[in-house]
Amino acid sequence: MRITFAASEGVPFSKTGGLADVVGALPKALAAAGHEVEVLLPRYRMTKPGAPLPNCRSVTLPLGNGFHFASLQDGGVADGVHTYLVDCPEFFDRDELYTEKGQDYPDNHLRFAAFSLACLEFMKRSANPPEIIHCHDWQAALVPIYLRNLYTGDPFFADTSVVFTIHNLGYQGLFPPHILPAVGLHAGLFTIDGLEFYGKVNLLKGGILFSDFVTTVSHKYAEEIQTPEFGCGLEGVLQTRASRLEGIVNGVDYDAWDPATDKLIAANYSPQDLKGKEVCKKALLEKMGVTRPVLTRPVIGIVSRFATQKGFDLIAGVAEQLMAMDLYIVALGTGEPQYEELFRSLTAKYPQKFRVKVAYDNTLAHQIEAGADMFLMPSRYEPCGLNQIYSMKYGTVPVARATGGLDDTIEPFNGRTGTGFKFADYQPEALLGVIHQAVNFYRQPKVWRVLMLNGMQKDFSWPSSAKQYIKVYEAALKTPAKMKTAAPASNS
Repeated sequence: MRITFAASEGVPFSKTGGLADVVGALPKALAAAGHEVEVLLPRYRMTKPGAPLPNCRSVTLPLGNGFHFASLQDGGVADGVHTYLVDCPEFFDRDELYTEKGQDYPDNHLRFAAFSLACLEFMKRSANPPEIIHCHDWQAALVPIYLRNLYTGDPFFADTSVVFTIHNLGYQGLFPPHILPAVGLHAGLFTIDGLEFYGKVNLLKGGILFSDFVTTVSHKYAEEIQTPEFGCGLEGVLQTRASRLEGIVNGVDYDAWDPATDKLIAANYSPQDLKGKEVCKKALLEKMGVTRPVLTRPVIGIVSRFATQKGFDLIAGVAEQLMAMDLYIVALGTGEPQYEELFRSLTAKYPQKFRVKVAYDNTLAHQIEAGADMFLMPSRYEPCGLNQIYSMKYGTVPVARATGGLDDTIEPFNGRTGTGFKFADYQPEALLGVIHQAVNFYRQPKVWRVLMLNGMQKDFSWPSSAKQYIKVYEAALKTPAKMKTAAPASNS
């Protein structure tokens, strides 16, 4: 199959979260399985420029009150995957990908409309059309919306199917209705069976409606998002698409995340020889500023967006009780100002027990995975999560809420079998209780070693997940042509 990915971020070119990891890894697994795969990404300020493509130096994008222009750059070929960069400096030459100082860029609708239109136009300059366009999250949702509206009847895309992956339903691309003409769409799409969502335009809803198949990133999350608790108002839409909704657990790129070969950590180690784990623990604590670290004390690691979704309100609720325990907490991330300030204040008050770095730092993320004993993910909801999977490989025991992909991937430890610890009730006391449970097991070194090895021996590599995506692609290709011209009926 010829498969084209359209996404707003992907490693090693750009990243804010797990979406980038998936877009960096899944295409490689598909290429290894014999498919022709290319990836289209915006070129942000953080992205190293690619080589100009002679036949793609300019495409005109009629958006807003005038014309805008984009070019395509060659990002290179790696592991059989060809990456192309959509270069449009007026929209993407900025400090951040989506926000600035915690606020969305006000022209995000135009930015990702430009990206989506450019993707489709650049595809048309290829000798052969893609059989599958695989789009990700609301930033690429305009690709299927445009394809099934503006490009209806275009013979180039007559046999092209669209698969749309929801990485996090909480981010939907909501805009006032007046943006429709600005992004080149007819006001007639602003209906309950189209893009209308409680008086606003919902681009994610459009991606769900106008794609041939919808996937999300774990089995449990696919079930959860069809309920009022987790559906974020789109549960009715997703219920109407249930026969074409699949949950596929994200894989992990073990080429990048394996303590036996990781070049970013202080010492390598494996299930056969765990000595390097303690070296990594000591190095992490010292790097984070802990003087005379006590290596018998457990280290809890956090690498995350600092957001309410990630359960940091629970941590705030038991912070003082946690600091009364004999443990360290090491945190890395950026996000909502209230949690950045919470973690900074805990570091100031307990400098020898709580350490935070408010930043994106891939090297430190690896070092926390290797140097921590436990990894904390108390999420309110978690579509898949990757860090709990990384953690298991590094012998770092996940402590998490039983939701979404966390529930799918972590098996509760009973003293012999299992890979981590989970709690169900979204309450600070439940979080504190499961941390006490984990610490009690940590005080039993022989039992803890069994738990570490259980996790390290799990295999969440991408080939298995890629096979499931291939089945979805094959089903999408069988979609009758008449079903590719309009959205199905829905409920907002």
